[in-house]
Amino acid sequence: MPERAGARLLGDGCHPPEAADILRRSCRRNRSALPLNPSDHDATTTVEPPVSDLATDSPPPHPAAPAAVAERSRWRAAGAKVLHFVPAIFLFILAIQLMKRGAGSLAPHLENTGFFDNAVSTLGLGWLGAYFVLSGSPVAATALTFHSAHGITTLQTFTMLSGSRLGASFIVLLVGFLYAIRSENRRESLGMGVLALSMSAIVYVPGMLLGYGILRSGALDGVRWTASSDVQSVIDKGWGWIVRFADGHLPAAVLFPIGLAVILVSFKLLDRVLPSLDGEKHADSKGHWLRKPWPMFFLGCLAALLTLSVSVALTALVPLASKGYVDRKEAIPYIAGANITTLADTLVAAMLLGRASGVQVVLAEAIAVAFITIVLLAFAYRILQKRIMALDEWVVGTNRRLWLFVGVLFIVPLALIGMGHLLGPIGH
Repeated sequence: MPERAGARLLGDGCHPPEAADILRRSCRRNRSALPLNPSDHDATTTVEPPVSDLATDSPPPHPAAPAAVAERSRWRAAGAKVLHFVPAIFLFILAIQLMKRGAGSLAPHLENTGFFDNAVSTLGLGWLGAYFVLSGSPVAATALTFHSAHGITTLQTFTMLSGSRLGASFIVLLVGFLYAIRSENRRESLGMGVLALSMSAIVYVPGMLLGYGILRSGALDGVRWTASSDVQSVIDKGWGWIVRFADGHLPAAVLFPIGLAVILVSFKLLDRVLPSLDGEKHADSKGHWLRKPWPMFFLGCLAALLTLSVSVALTALVPLASKGYVDRKEAIPYIAGANITTLADTLVAAMLLGRASGVQVVLAEAIAVAFITIVLLAFAYRILQKRIMALDEWVVGTNRRLWLFVGVLFIVPLALIGMGHLLGPIGH
């Protein structure tokens, strides 16, 4: 075949060099088209790869390349966390100092606002305030700041702190609503929010009564956990000049809301630094230990302690419940544990503010809630689980009941504020 083609080319008037070149190319194409089975052609025949393939082949990647890329990614992630952590801590301390300075000017006028008349008003105010900022920590810091400026009493501080914890889980219900829009398992998504709010009330209402008894007994009078003089000196040198500058150029009453805005920013930055709990990401890690109350209790304690936010720790349960990896009844101990250690950042804020009675308020709340929680889990867990799940199922059973539940969430704190206003100021 190649000989005949070459003859035709020579016969058509091609010059011999050109004909030879065409003949070589034709033979190469014919050899590359031969089957690769050795039985179909001579074993001595070699198949040459196309010239274009030889030109474009690149050496295989170095086996260590993926590991190097992963290592660089880890270092970048660590660097990003540091870049967020440093300003987060700086802003947190700055916010406390600004709120402390601003509270000093606002404290004399609190009695005339109607919101700080007595402990009933502050309970409703702390509860409702946590709804609007979608977190209890800023509201708790506000109560402690006014307390440090002698604007509200120890009892008012205690009830406002309790109210902030009662409303802190509202974001779980809100996330449940949003998740139910794109999830087929509507009952589980919404039910987790209802469960978080109900469990907080079951623990914090009796815990509030017990905690106040602890405060009244004087058992914590010897606790004087405040920042040392050396720490206060460092704070004054590092942040005092900013506070003095703001105090000299802005009205004193404006410093408090500015500080509140700054502390919200600091918590937002801390959310990016501290471990995140992604329910969908960790859904495949379901194990038998998720069905046991005490491991779930300690897991909830650890989650809220690491994230410094009960909102983050509990919101992670919504996708897990929606996908069926965690039953709502199995999440009860987790919620109970998170409700205790979420007071860690509030305790730090109380120590920075420098008034021992504020630290005692936080400790009394934490001790009381921990005691109530442990007693319930140890001696009445099955009864608690049955009753609270019956309430949960009843609420999410129909849209009318669910909206009734949401209405009660707002009516109760508003009623407390109104009742406090009717009672009027109660002597300090």
